[in-house]
Amino acid sequence: MTELVAARGTFVHPALFYRGEKQFLAATVPFVLEGLEAAEPVAVAAPPDRLELLEDRLGGRAAEVRFVDMTRAGRNPGWIIPGVLRKFADAHGEGRVRIVGEPIWPGRSSLEYPACVQHEALINAAFAGRDITILCPYDAEGLDRRVLDDARATHPLVIDENSETASAAYSPETVVDHYNQALPVPPGAGVFVFGSSGQLSVVREFAVRYARETGLADSRLNDLALAVAELTTNSVLHGAGGGTLRIWTEGEQIVCEVHDAGRLIDPLAGRRPQPPTEPGGRGLLLVNHLADLVRIHSGDPGTTIRFYLGR
Repeated sequence: MTELVAARGTFVHPALFYRGEKQFLAATVPFVLEGLEAAEPVAVAAPPDRLELLEDRLGGRAAEVRFVDMTRAGRNPGWIIPGVLRKFADAHGEGRVRIVGEPIWPGRSSLEYPACVQHEALINAAFAGRDITILCPYDAEGLDRRVLDDARATHPLVIDENSETASAAYSPETVVDHYNQALPVPPGAGVFVFGSSGQLSVVREFAVRYARETGLADSRLNDLALAVAELTTNSVLHGAGGGTLRIWTEGEQIVCEVHDAGRLIDPLAGRRPQPPTEPGGRGLLLVNHLADLVRIHSGDPGTTIRFYLGR
């Protein structure tokens, strides 16, 4: 992995296409050990079976590595940059940091996938100019060809069993735009149109009442109320003074969205940790933290932010 050795201030973001456990370990174990030998902090964020596999192979050196269950910490792809990657990297500000991050695995749903691939594209902007290497494994046997094609577009370097090559398809901005998809609403959703700050408590109560009546656990009602409060407040302040809330059930989840006439022009909104000394900027970040999934569509008709909570 010679191309993973980078000069100071260089972000390195390769995709690793592996087939089976043997290839996974053949690439990730040397990557981790090289980092430890260079006194670089190392984290591995992956599904539990991959964590167990790597931890077992590392033996006694596993204690030097931070292991993170991506199926929990990264259940919402919008939280991976601030809550997993930046959290680890920012805690080790001096020198290069290494992370193995596997945010897309067989079993991720088609509903989650657009947010996953946008996350992979946005990593490049989020860490530009930083001393970090993030190696992203992809199960080439278990994932669709479309996923691997998208990985070539979101990673400047692709590693497989035979080679390390620069990706001719690398174009993360194109991927972000492509998956900025309209979000259709099913019939029968609860609707509340609000037009001033004086209605914020009423629209929040409307959403909480709907969620309670349709089976959202009491332990999650506060999460819903906080997320609705943040999004509707943003609409009043930045979205032409108001917007529309919609809420419905979808399988075992409560789905809620807020639409307004504003345009979200910063693709990293909600993915940057906010220092306590800086006012504002935490609304969408908090929603990403609370929700099981967040999907966003922004265009000429305005911006829709949709979040999912398991019941």
